[in-house]
Amino acid sequence: MTPEELADLAHLRRARDLMDRDYSQPLDVPAMARAALMSPAHFSRKFRAAYGETPYSYLMTRRIERAKALLRQGMSVTDTCFAVGCTSLGSFSSRFTEIIGETPSQYRARDHSHNEAIPSCVSKVATRPRRTPPSVAAATPTEQDRRSSGRIDALTIVV
Repeated sequence: MTPEELADLAHLRRARDLMDRDYSQPLDVPAMARAALMSPAHFSRKFRAAYGETPYSYLMTRRIERAKALLRQGMSVTDTCFAVGCTSLGSFSSRFTEIIGETPSQYRARDHSHNEAIPSCVSKVATRPRRTPPSVAAATPTEQDRRSSGRIDALTIVV
């Protein structure tokens, strides 16, 4: 790895730390890019290459992660939405449902008492939102059609 690549990774970590720390603040790509000392376009490309998702996607995953904890504590969906830095209840609910697989109200209504005995450091890892990997660009149309219709579960990728 070159010294320039190492420096880029350090700058990207600085921006990622900003998102982890200030997730509830209004953050946009230009603000995150400034933290990484990069142009917005260059930052977005480098961030995706380093972490496998866009900066916005990473930020929203962190916000949803924090929202899950607030909902488990009994906070209302609306209050949770604004507490984690989202400005639209509809967008928050859609993204929450996309990532978690159920609406914020359904998640809040579930019994979470089984998590009370688990140490918070373990609970944080166990309840972290998991995104499905982006679709493979190298897939043939036939494989893509089968995957979207649910007829195959996995795709072997030859690199």
